[in-house]
Amino acid sequence: MGKPSGSSARGGRAGRSAHATKGIDFSDVPELSDRQLKAMKRVGRPPLGTHPRKLITIRLDRQVLAWIKAAATKRGLPYQSLINNILAREMRRVA
Repeated sequence: MGKPSGSSARGGRAGRSAHATKGIDFSDVPELSDRQLKAMKRVGRPPLGTHPRKLITIRLDRQVLAWIKAAATKRGLPYQSLINNILAREMRRVA
């Protein structure tokens, strides 16, 4: 088995940031006030729906990926959302 890729979900990058602060002294950083905490905004991708989505890795043929990206662009969607929509529609159809 080869060396894990740094860009894979299970590779070297996942969870690395927790170790980046090891050994840093934060004792001089003041606590945030309630007002400051209320003013803070969440950064990153918002969860879609009532349950957060599960991060997975999937391998697709180049032609399939090119087609899905083009179709997503035409619809104004991120390609991963279009993949999810297609799979959810198929799931409801066969259920």
